[in-house]
Amino acid sequence: MRILYHHRTQAEDGQAVHIRALIEAFRAEGHEVRESALVPRAGPRADGSRANGAAGRPRWSFVDAVPRFVRELGEYGYSVPARRRLARDARAFGPDFLYERYAFGNAGGVRAAEQLGLPLVLEVNSPMVLELSRTRGLSFPRFAERLERSIFRRATRVAVVTGVLRDMLVAMGVERERLLVTPNGVHLEAFEQPDRAAARADLGLEAHEDGGGLVFGFVGYYRDWHRLDLALEALAGPGLEAAQLVLVGAGPAEKALRARAGELGVARRVRFAGPRPHARIPALLAAFDVGLVPAINPYASPLKLHEYMAAGLAVLAPDQPNLREVLAHEENALLLAPGDGAALAEAMARLARDPELRARLGAAARRTVRERDLTWRGNARRVVEAVGAIR
Repeated sequence: MRILYHHRTQAEDGQAVHIRALIEAFRAEGHEVRESALVPRAGPRADGSRANGAAGRPRWSFVDAVPRFVRELGEYGYSVPARRRLARDARAFGPDFLYERYAFGNAGGVRAAEQLGLPLVLEVNSPMVLELSRTRGLSFPRFAERLERSIFRRATRVAVVTGVLRDMLVAMGVERERLLVTPNGVHLEAFEQPDRAAARADLGLEAHEDGGGLVFGFVGYYRDWHRLDLALEALAGPGLEAAQLVLVGAGPAEKALRARAGELGVARRVRFAGPRPHARIPALLAAFDVGLVPAINPYASPLKLHEYMAAGLAVLAPDQPNLREVLAHEENALLLAPGDGAALAEAMARLARDPELRARLGAAARRTVRERDLTWRGNARRVVEAVGAIR
């Protein structure tokens, strides 16, 4: 099939990873994909650097500095040029369907699809009105709610990352039969033949005072709500005296985490490894013994979780419905009551003293990825099958 892929993403983060990986997967499945976007994301370089050759501040970074209501109006206004661009690109490319990553306030995809008479698959990773109302706030919340609901209802198919999010959209009036679940995926082949020694050297663990200790790891853009403070407190407790915590990434919580590590006397056993190109993450995970997801929002499909699983790591994660879609307590992970620091400390200590449990959970986690086809190519197949069913 010929697929016209539209997005409004300019950040170099998990969104860009998702876009590139899915485009790669469509192409690997034999489909032809053309990107239609302000900042193209296809074609990542081998080192994971920006595909479009941009350097320094992102081209559209000024948007973050304008007043909230101005930014919000601009997000709604983007629908007009987006529709025109998609219509122009579709006429030149001749796609079988449009695929769009949903962005707040953007009705360009549904309008273009209706104008062209083409199916639209809308990928929804979060209910943006709900999410933004809880974070930056919205200047026109009622209009935002009506527009988002209209966009979701008008899309031919809506791909959501979890069953929890699917049920949220059903409650918004989207027919269940038009929804399909496409969780964040992995390229399994990237996790073959891990080199633990090389990964530990890359993360600077060889020179660490407790270099032989068990490694608990986290990958991502860490914020306060990730509750990595609970992992630090656990590290200071009994049974984890030789363990290390490695944080790969960066984020606004780093300053507070460094201060808390110092207060707890564990700073020498906490490694802030800094951000790394995503292409290197599969190799780096070989340095971990346990992958941590201390907290996550209730409708997400964490990319880091599936990567931990593909790497064959034992996983510690909160016990909540969206994660139980892929995890089962004591089978392929240890699940804990969300926010329970004592339970996290106890589970970390248990894994530290039981290598057989770590190995069993890790092997089962990787097997789950394979058996459930939690891969990007699996998602590509699910999308194409859903489109084929309506043609």
